Amino acid sequence: MDETYDVVVVGGGAAGLSGALALVRARRSVLVVDAGEPRNAPAGHVHNYLAREGTPPADLVAAGRDEVTRYGGEVVAGRVDAATKDGEGFAVTLDGGRTVRARRLLVATGLVDELPDVPGLAERWGRDVLHCPYCHGWEVRDRRIGVLATGPLAAHQAHLWRQWSRHVLLLLHHAPAPDAGEAERLAAREIAVVPGPVVGLEVTGDALTGVRLASGEVVELDALVVAPRFTARAGALESLGLTPVDVEVDGYVIGRQIPADPTGATAVPGVWVAGNVADVRAQVIAAAAAGVTAGAAINADLVAEDTRDAVDAYRHRVHTMFDEAAWEERYLSKPAVWSGRPNPQLVTEAGELAPGRALDVGCGEGADAVWLAERGWQVTAVDIATTALERAAAHAAAAGPDVAGRIEWVHADLRDQPPAEGAYDLVSAQFMQLPAEPRREMFARLAAAVAPGGRLLIVGHHPHDLRTTVHRPHFPDMLYTAEEVADSLDPAVWEVLAAEARPRTAVDPEGREITIHDAVLVARRRG
Repeated sequence: MDETYDVVVVGGGAAGLSGALALVRARRSVLVVDAGEPRNAPAGHVHNYLAREGTPPADLVAAGRDEVTRYGGEVVAGRVDAATKDGEGFAVTLDGGRTVRARRLLVATGLVDELPDVPGLAERWGRDVLHCPYCHGWEVRDRRIGVLATGPLAAHQAHLWRQWSRHVLLLLHHAPAPDAGEAERLAAREIAVVPGPVVGLEVTGDALTGVRLASGEVVELDALVVAPRFTARAGALESLGLTPVDVEVDGYVIGRQIPADPTGATAVPGVWVAGNVADVRAQVIAAAAAGVTAGAAINADLVAEDTRDAVDAYRHRVHTMFDEAAWEERYLSKPAVWSGRPNPQLVTEAGELAPGRALDVGCGEGADAVWLAERGWQVTAVDIATTALERAAAHAAAAGPDVAGRIEWVHADLRDQPPAEGAYDLVSAQFMQLPAEPRREMFARLAAAVAPGGRLLIVGHHPHDLRTTVHRPHFPDMLYTAEEVADSLDPAVWEVLAAEARPRTAVDPEGREITIHDAVLVARRRG
């Protein structure tokens, strides 16, 4: 099981594809698994879908698939046999044995219309055997419409369909005759009541022409309205312990659906439902809307999880990134970490200074130490990583014995092994990006190491760099301004020569030339 998706969507109808579209546009990896058995396949057109009125159902699905795949989603034909918890996510097994992993599930498998046991209903279903006046009423307006009574809501259905045609009959089938009040209402609306069971359909050519009663009488009709029992396709959810519940209208059970909150979230964390599997009365446009709602809720849930994971990783990095092991790993990851050129602010500030004793803090691969030694400085170069020191020593050796002889390479963590106080004419710390409190302690120790008349040079990444597209580890607490460092120096002891943000040009990972800033502190210890 080496395929992992942010979301696996089970069901590729309006709800599933709309949820998938919202998710792929949110840059989530999505797999849609569709069995290709849409409930509305027999219908000629989709209705009440704004700007898609009259679209054939297959065309709507094809367009939806194209939109999802255009944004990078995957759509496969198949069924989901089972979904089980797998750590923080789910293992999803497809027919054929393929198993994938999903961080979240969106189930939009729709429902099954369970029809009364009258021969011929299933063959005409969605064509001239209908159930929803809002879906099909316009198409059979002013035609002869029969409403087959299959429950106590039959009279209500007859009144609804009367809006579309004057020619509506209530076929009692096996239902009792209406009470006096209801009989009066039906009569007032000119809805005739036909007693007796319906035992079959009359079809001429490829059109319904009537129904046949048990008595042998044929009632002439152009359309037959049947209220099916709506049963959610919830097989994929059984392995997760989710089962449908009854849906009642005026005390009458019209079907079963998976319970969920308004976003589609179920009782199983990480599982959402949308469309008819969660709302048996939803039309196509409502199912699509539910899919979008669920997709947005899933993305928000994933964002919350991603944030929790990021915080854990952030804390771990903060805790470990300054350890010797972390620096060794970084240096061993590539032949050279740094450019091999001295830091530009060191060149600017030390180029005209008379050589003396220098402390190069975090010397890395030695470019600054070698540059100082070439100008006559006696350099103590300190780093926490032995690999960096080995490379630095090799660079110094390549510069010649005079240069190499003026550098002492020291393996130390200055947080635990502070430098000697008052021992250096120049202390240079280039880009020592530590958390705030350790940084203040470190800079105080570096300041103490400066001899009277000597200079302290501290250069760091300015906080404003985080607003640019330059590659910077995003640790706001570790970036600082030169003014912050200057404020920590006792003015009776120190003369601040510069405390500023100096611009310089850099190239971001996209190849764009941008301006970044170095926080530069230059201070002289009073004699």
